[in-house]
Amino acid sequence: MKLSFRPAAETDTSVISQLGHKIWHEHYPSIITVAQIDFMLNDRYSTQAIKEGMKRGEKYFVAFDGDTPVALADFELKGDHYFIHKFYVDVSNHRKGIGEKLFSYIISSMAISKPLRLQVNRLNYKAINFYFKMGFVIERVGDFDIGGGYFMNDYVMIKRA
Repeated sequence: MKLSFRPAAETDTSVISQLGHKIWHEHYPSIITVAQIDFMLNDRYSTQAIKEGMKRGEKYFVAFDGDTPVALADFELKGDHYFIHKFYVDVSNHRKGIGEKLFSYIISSMAISKPLRLQVNRLNYKAINFYFKMGFVIERVGDFDIGGGYFMNDYVMIKRA
């Protein structure tokens, strides 16, 4: 494995979109319906949505194994904390340390010294355990209406600075 990490540019939006679609369709069908997956992908993973996020100040990162994209992340400074909108590793590359290395790369390259928050589906046990390993704790439980008749049934997790 030849890993590299870098901040994403607007020219990477199609790579991010394609990787997001691949990961979501492989990982989430056992957690949420395919209809909800498609709704969320259309809302959050279109190249236009990614470009708009970048313009608002969201910082995207991509991890590669050689030339192949294997992970992505999206962090945003929101006042007194950073919010992690997206943090995904290609399912075929789980348990290889990519998530930990990407997380460390982002923390160091952004010089993050404020708390980190994120939301994770309460049935996404692999991700929850990863975040525990990274030092996050559950701050609260929430059900978030995302439109289209769908809800995100999440834990809000925090990692203190």
